[in-house]
Amino acid sequence: MALLPIGGWVLVAIVLVILLFLFIRHQRLLSLRAHLMREALHNHDFTFRLPTDRLFPGERDLQEALNDMGSEINRLLARSEVESWRRLTRVLTHEIMNSVAPIQSITQAYISSPMVKGTPLEEGMRAIYDTSLGLSTFVDSYRKLTLLQPADIQPLDLRQFVRTIPTLYPDLQWHIGLDAPTSVDTDQGMLRQVLTNIIKNAVEAGARSVDIRMAKASGNGGKQDNASTMQMLVSNDGQPIATEVAREIFIPFFTTKKTGQGIGLAIARQMMMACGGNLWLADTPVAGFHTTFVLEVAV
Repeated sequence: MALLPIGGWVLVAIVLVILLFLFIRHQRLLSLRAHLMREALHNHDFTFRLPTDRLFPGERDLQEALNDMGSEINRLLARSEVESWRRLTRVLTHEIMNSVAPIQSITQAYISSPMVKGTPLEEGMRAIYDTSLGLSTFVDSYRKLTLLQPADIQPLDLRQFVRTIPTLYPDLQWHIGLDAPTSVDTDQGMLRQVLTNIIKNAVEAGARSVDIRMAKASGNGGKQDNASTMQMLVSNDGQPIATEVAREIFIPFFTTKKTGQGIGLAIARQMMMACGGNLWLADTPVAGFHTTFVLEVAV
């Protein structure tokens, strides 16, 4: 058996060192991915999507499965959160209305009584009645969260539909990045209401420019998170949403506005879920804008 010359052994050693270096580098890459995913889970961020390049076929399949699992967990958590708020709102509105209704009835009867009419008591009774009536009106607005009608899902040309939105806000500068016709399955009325709520909030935050585009491909054929959904990004240049506020904006009753009721975005997310999609605030806005909402739409 012939032995390799010294030069051959040197070449083998060099190849082994290179392979060992590449193996260690690859393992460090996998460890970094695991660390990033642990951090995302620790921060309850299930929207993560790590790239699948520079991986072996089996590792690529595993990473894609983990990406999809994170997205599905996020979707399920959002649905569970919405349903929890719906139940809580239903209980609160029911109990408050049960307490307010007798107050309205009793004070109205006293106001109409000859013993009270024209006396100092009338002003006090009327103040109580007006306050209870205002509370009833306020609570009634939150019933919208629990009385949402079932979605009427129909095919919709998304490009043609989106191009009708700027007519509602002609003072804004619009950038529409939907060049190719895209058919989606959704409730047109609900989708219009969702976009209206988002853009209305943008205007109130001082926005002068709005951008609507499809999300870039993420390594799975151009479709996002799920083979039956796609993402539309709605961005604006209004005042940014503070980090400490971002996690609260979809909670019913939460608002940073003096006159706001805090149900606009909560209803918007509920409508998107009723249509088989989802709605969330992007961690990183589209370049050139301060805020980006992601609308997941069924196709």
